[in-house]
Amino acid sequence: MSKRDQLFELIRANPYISQQELAQQLQLSRSAVAGYVANLTKDGRILGRAYVLPDGRPIVCIGGANIDRKLRSKAPLQMGTSNPVSQDESFGGVARNIAENLARLGSSVRLLCAVGDDGAGQSLLAQADSLGIDVSASLQVTGELSGSYTALLSDTGDLVLAMAHMELCEALTPAFLLSRQQQRANAALTVVDMNLPSDSIQLLIDEARHNQHPLVIVAVSQPKMARLPAQLSGIRLLILNLGELEQRSGRVFAHHQEIIEAGRCLQSQGVQDVIVTLGAEGVLFSNSRHQDEWIFCKAQEISADQVADVTGAGDAFTAGVCWSLNEVADDIFLACQRGLKMAAITVRTTTTVAQTLHPSLFNEETSCNPT
Repeated sequence: MSKRDQLFELIRANPYISQQELAQQLQLSRSAVAGYVANLTKDGRILGRAYVLPDGRPIVCIGGANIDRKLRSKAPLQMGTSNPVSQDESFGGVARNIAENLARLGSSVRLLCAVGDDGAGQSLLAQADSLGIDVSASLQVTGELSGSYTALLSDTGDLVLAMAHMELCEALTPAFLLSRQQQRANAALTVVDMNLPSDSIQLLIDEARHNQHPLVIVAVSQPKMARLPAQLSGIRLLILNLGELEQRSGRVFAHHQEIIEAGRCLQSQGVQDVIVTLGAEGVLFSNSRHQDEWIFCKAQEISADQVADVTGAGDAFTAGVCWSLNEVADDIFLACQRGLKMAAITVRTTTTVAQTLHPSLFNEETSCNPT
């Protein structure tokens, strides 16, 4: 590889790298580096200050990657006895699922996750790589088993019970994140699931606030809501479901207005916008760009016989929202429309991520019914 191409790859990995650092790493003079940068700018391979690349900065997803095992009852479940089931196994994990959805939509994606050095871990990384997801910054932990998620579904496809073995996410420590700072620096958007340790979530929030980089945090379960700090300044968007919001608030909500009040409380703690997913009902979300209004948007209507599997629908919704915000940063209403479309596609499939997704999916927009 020529010095010019080596320099371009260093800039691709870290658009904020200085010319002095480039000179030291490539063993060139500052004047030679300046010449290469000028030529790359003239050729349109980089654009202006911070070396903005015209082919798009990646969306960086950080969090869980594991094997999904789904058991679906062939008849109404009976507790305390053996139930005949069908079984399916696929790649999963919240951050990984979001990354795959985004990659299938044509986004540039980088995934930071932790897997074991077992066959499952190698398969997880290889499958992501085959989709064009950059996994070079992910962590393989020697002597550990990769994570797993086992879901028990009713005969109608609804989730009855889920068991998650996600201890490897504890390896995504602040020290690890700092060691991958170069790979995170040029993110167009950072999407983090709450499988990360509390201090890692805090580090990412502090960085987002300090650098004014857009950060999306995705809740993963009610128990892990304890990992979300009291002060949320720095978070562009928080996505959580009703149960997770109730866990954070310490009470149960009976009406939309109570949910909105709890969401506004989160905004008072510093988060810019909040999306509360309500399952088959739809979503409630804030729109801070328009006088802090809140909007309810119905989910697309799907008959019971069309529901193949609800697993992954929430991650598909999040991916649709993030894809849209990366395209149109201030239109959260459009983002939720696109997220609901992604969720509707996903529940109609038996796979955790719909294999039919494609880059032109949103060429023809549909609209939801706001109230």
